[in-house]
Amino acid sequence: MSNLEITATPAVDQPREVQKEKVEDRDVAQNQEVQAGVITDIEPGEKPALYSKMSTYLMMIFSGLALGSDGYNAAVIGSLTLLLKTLYPEALTTSMRSRLSNAFLIGMIVGMIGFGVVVDQLGRKTGAVVTTLVLLLGIAMSAAANGTTQLGVMWMLVVARGVAGVGAGGEYPVSGAGALEASDESGSFRKRRGFLFALIGDLSAGLGYCFGALVPMLLLLCVHQKTEHYQLVWRLSLALGAIPPMSIFWFRLRMRVSTAYRKSALRKQKTPYVLIVKKYWRRLLGAIISWFLYNWISIPFGIFSSTIIARGNPSNSLVQNLGWGCLINSFYLPGPFIGGYLSDRIGRRKTMALGYTLQAVLGFILGGASSQIQSIFPLFVVLYATEPFPTSVRGHTMGFISAFSKAGAAIGTEVFTAIMGAYVDPEKGNQVAFLVGSAFAVLGALNAWFVVQNGEKHLEDEDRIWKEYLVQNGWDASWGDRETQDPAATLKQKLEQTS
Repeated sequence: MSNLEITATPAVDQPREVQKEKVEDRDVAQNQEVQAGVITDIEPGEKPALYSKMSTYLMMIFSGLALGSDGYNAAVIGSLTLLLKTLYPEALTTSMRSRLSNAFLIGMIVGMIGFGVVVDQLGRKTGAVVTTLVLLLGIAMSAAANGTTQLGVMWMLVVARGVAGVGAGGEYPVSGAGALEASDESGSFRKRRGFLFALIGDLSAGLGYCFGALVPMLLLLCVHQKTEHYQLVWRLSLALGAIPPMSIFWFRLRMRVSTAYRKSALRKQKTPYVLIVKKYWRRLLGAIISWFLYNWISIPFGIFSSTIIARGNPSNSLVQNLGWGCLINSFYLPGPFIGGYLSDRIGRRKTMALGYTLQAVLGFILGGASSQIQSIFPLFVVLYATEPFPTSVRGHTMGFISAFSKAGAAIGTEVFTAIMGAYVDPEKGNQVAFLVGSAFAVLGALNAWFVVQNGEKHLEDEDRIWKEYLVQNGWDASWGDRETQDPAATLKQKLEQTS
């Protein structure tokens, strides 16, 4: 695939109807030369773009596995604090508990922004391989954390969790961009993108949070809940988080480059940050607010689910509290199926507004009702990574937006920790936490309805608009990735023409 070129011609002033007609012609005959505005995508005599359906399926599956791994590694520490406070009662203060949770979240913010740049400038594969290695290093450090004092162990664990967070944060621009571009290889994937992306992102993360409580519970049962084995349980629970990233590492070494990145990358070139903001400021703002509020609400409840149950049921055993925490997180799982279906039917923006509204209503019910209703927890939130940004800066924008979402999670964790610590009556503290979270869900619904914008359904259409905009603003660029070679083994797979 050759580079795409931008040439300034009078065609910039063509009517939008003419451009749309040419885009439709491209979808019908991908192997013919197509010009929309000033962009020449396929040179005369060039072969049509081909993709491997097998690679596309594997990219989506392993992207979901990677994001599920992040959910597990984020949630497991909330379950393990129930064990750690027994082993390290003097060191695990309320502030230290917050540091353990926030170290991972802050590390994620660094990873999201840093790897967002890496995947755009150095390639999707480079970002995928490096972020996996960093995550594995952080997990190994967490499982082996040690010190001469209880406080020393806790601080080592904080540092290790931060390193793991950097690797986990990098998964968002890596897996998000990879899965989104894989879903654009064919019209059959594109028309179901909302449902597929809901499973890849929301369902996998929800399962990760469920396993974050389930794994420690099963390990406790294996050691017959004996206190002398608690240290083995918490170290092994952290170490098992390495299984998903290790299982996908081989695939990432052999992954193909997406058609969108082949054609529209700004590899190893200056990034037009000012023009990104000027062109997409409203989309950035809407996505940032949505992701911030979602994580402000959902992450603390996911992390502290077992803690909330333990506060409300002090007579329960440790295994019972972990089991209830797993059950609470499992109520997130229907959301991706329902919301994924709706997003392809009524659109991303309306589905997101509906999800926030339902969350607010149900949260107000839970916060205002008696303690008996706390066993229901029928909450679900639908959040989708939308497709409103061009390929050349998709890693940047996804990393930047995701970083704000984890900032919301970190702030929410601090707020909910303070709320639960401010009330002697556990039931009262839990009710206040639900009411505060529901109030912010109302803001999320308003933002989704009035601010959030959808992008072009076909990613290449957004790339065309972006390239035209750069030409109009005098930005010189050489488009495409001609350096990265697809592994020889992938060339043996059955290849089909993109559509």
